[in-house]
Amino acid sequence: MLVLLRAETGRITLICVDSEASNVIEMNDWIAIGALALVGLLIPLGMMAVSYLLRPSVPETSKRATYESGEVPTGGTRIRFNIQYYMVALLFLVFDIETVLLFPWAVVYQDALAAEEYGLVHALGPMVAFVVILLIGFAWAWRTGAVQWARTQEQVEAGADRS
Repeated sequence: MLVLLRAETGRITLICVDSEASNVIEMNDWIAIGALALVGLLIPLGMMAVSYLLRPSVPETSKRATYESGEVPTGGTRIRFNIQYYMVALLFLVFDIETVLLFPWAVVYQDALAAEEYGLVHALGPMVAFVVILLIGFAWAWRTGAVQWARTQEQVEAGADRS
């Protein structure tokens, strides 16, 4: 029995061909998706198993040390970081996602304006609302000092009074 995957427009079909009777049996789309998922899991797991079995094992204490870009580690690894790094990372994620959403919209904006069923309001309105919500969030972050790295003593005391 020969199993084939056939990809058509918007559809993947798993086909089983019986070599004796030359019958073609088309199966459900979910079977094809399940087969692809199974192959997608088995290949990386197989590669990890083979590398685990074939790799050399040379235990050394230096291999358990913290990697610091090739430099000799100094000090302990359990140091405290400023919480400001966390806020900057969160703001970066929010505005990075905004950029990811703005690019596809900018690509299809002209086509949406040219389409008869869409107008300026339907093409521009949702993105303007999205950008306004992000600007409100950015204004809040600016007001609370999330984007300001160094704070004066007065700002620290004013922030403590605000909470």
